[in-house]
Amino acid sequence: MAVITATYGRLSDRLSGLTEELIGVTIWIVAPYFLLALAIAAVTDEVLPAVIPAPILFAAAIAFTLRFGEALRGRGDLLVISGLWTNILVFGSWAILAKTDAFAVGIVTGSVLALGAIGLTLIYGILKFAHFAHGDSMMLAAYTAFLLLTGTAVGERTDTEVLPWSFNDLPGASDRLPWPDSWGGGDFSFGYGLLLALLFTVPLMALVFVVLDRLVYAPLRRRNSGIVIFAIASLGIAISMRSFILLLWGPSPRLYAPGIRPTTDLPFDIRVVTDQIFIFFAAMIIAALVYLLLFRTKLGKAMRAMSDNPELARVSGVNTDQIITWTWVISGALVGIAGVMLALQAQLKPELGFVLLLPLFAATILGGIGSPQGAFVGGMIVGISQEVAVTLGFISPGYKFSVAFVILILILLVRPRGLFGTKT
Repeated sequence: MAVITATYGRLSDRLSGLTEELIGVTIWIVAPYFLLALAIAAVTDEVLPAVIPAPILFAAAIAFTLRFGEALRGRGDLLVISGLWTNILVFGSWAILAKTDAFAVGIVTGSVLALGAIGLTLIYGILKFAHFAHGDSMMLAAYTAFLLLTGTAVGERTDTEVLPWSFNDLPGASDRLPWPDSWGGGDFSFGYGLLLALLFTVPLMALVFVVLDRLVYAPLRRRNSGIVIFAIASLGIAISMRSFILLLWGPSPRLYAPGIRPTTDLPFDIRVVTDQIFIFFAAMIIAALVYLLLFRTKLGKAMRAMSDNPELARVSGVNTDQIITWTWVISGALVGIAGVMLALQAQLKPELGFVLLLPLFAATILGGIGSPQGAFVGGMIVGISQEVAVTLGFISPGYKFSVAFVILILILLVRPRGLFGTKT
């Protein structure tokens, strides 16, 4: 026992100050191990065989760090971030080649998560608290569009019309939008009525967020409440939103357009639901517009200034109250779009908003809290990882959101500031 204690003490002394370097070396060792495991899996038909047990991997990382510790000292941050990007590229390259369909679906899912994560990171960057109502807000947006589209809610036994008029009442509003015949594939599953419902949902959700800020968050700011109080308040709002959805629409899943959704064949033998093509390009356009707003306009410059240093921004003449309002407007608009896109990708379910919290926060933290471009990349990585992981056979599709939980834990352990974060 004394020998073990002495050995552990000497090992701790040698590794003192090299913790980040050890983490970086471990991450770098994972990449070739992953490639080796996949190569053997391709030959043996075993899914991710344990070629090298994890303890041996970690022991190899310790040995390498001890041997080259002095040369590595001070380069831990570079090792960690470069190792993470290397593993992401290795995984992405393999997914493109081996799991092409799942990769394509993951891009669509990731683009929707990216929109939600951008709004989430904007709120945190400027208001400095985690908005736990973000996922449920997306589902409230999806159900709002459903109400505007169909005018119905749940009655005692069947759906009941609660609006005197809806967008589906317009001539041909529910007829499926055509997909160009020259491109091959099926039509979209929705008509122009859904697009109109989306256009009205976006400002409505922006208004909802501004009203919530005035009624709940602004009084808390005036009292100088801590971030825990803000987080608890947002959690209470999330529960209220979910209860409202259950009360008005019930627990049963809904679809914007019932029936079989047409698919389209893309190059490289990729087959996707035609709706997913619309979702992807719509999300990319919105993300590009948000980027231009944040980095090419006076408003975006003021928002970034307030995110970096609120007091300095205030004394420099920035109207902080106005910036806070615009933050909620932009986040609410993104939530409105992301919620409708998510429901179009899957279906409307009241509990989906709560389930979305993990992927949204994983994407935000992975990219770097307060970094809009990081949130976009993080959303893509989380979406692709979820969809590809469930094709490997050891994760049930019903548990794919657990992949986001694993990513969240790992990134908090190895690089809490995320891929695009910097040391403070």
